[in-house]
Amino acid sequence: MEQVYLQIKENHRITDSVWKMKLTGDCSHITAPGQFINIKLDGLFLRRPISVYDADLNSVTVIYKVVGKGTAQLSKTSSGVLDVLTGLGNGYDTSLSGQSPCLVGGGVGVPPLYLLAKTLIKEGKSPRVILGFNQKSEIFCEDDFKKLGVDVAVTTVDGSYGVKGFVTDAMPENADYVFSCGPEPMLKAVFSHCKDGQFSFEERMGCGFGACMGCTCKTVTGYKRICKDGPVLKKEEILWNA
Repeated sequence: MEQVYLQIKENHRITDSVWKMKLTGDCSHITAPGQFINIKLDGLFLRRPISVYDADLNSVTVIYKVVGKGTAQLSKTSSGVLDVLTGLGNGYDTSLSGQSPCLVGGGVGVPPLYLLAKTLIKEGKSPRVILGFNQKSEIFCEDDFKKLGVDVAVTTVDGSYGVKGFVTDAMPENADYVFSCGPEPMLKAVFSHCKDGQFSFEERMGCGFGACMGCTCKTVTGYKRICKDGPVLKKEEILWNA
């Protein structure tokens, strides 16, 4: 983890409620796809954790949904410098997958899969991507994945675009290896449709680096902090709430 001050390069709307922001500065502590950053906003006590969409040594791009006071304030910030904690979370371990893993994301769980796809491709693997949304107007990043040269399937609950239904309706039966990120009901469904994989969980966080214990959850191997020991958990670790 590192505290850095990053310059806002761009911050623009990509759907009715989703924004894309690029920050520049020292981003060398972001070392794995699936990690997140924690942004301090003026007048707010808690930082806002946002997953990394793309990153290199000198920049980081995030995609976030406006859901409350903090993200609404962030969407109105078009210039200046932000106080950011970077390199948070464990991220995905790409060494554990086979040659053709399935990447499954729902809603704002889609962004971390982009850097993951880029990383897998650099390793000579051929990922398949499945993106799930409620309706056509909510879709984002489909073209970005296609430009990477990967096979992309999009599902919408109302059938207004792509495959009608949920992400599991586009998944191969009993997929060998899955990387997934999204709301817990989606993760639970994906869990039951794959042999093995890694799942990134969305939890409310306090500090974002493991000190406050506010995002602790029970796993097969004991209690883990989603912000520090996660947000990515391996399939064999996960215990679902009743």
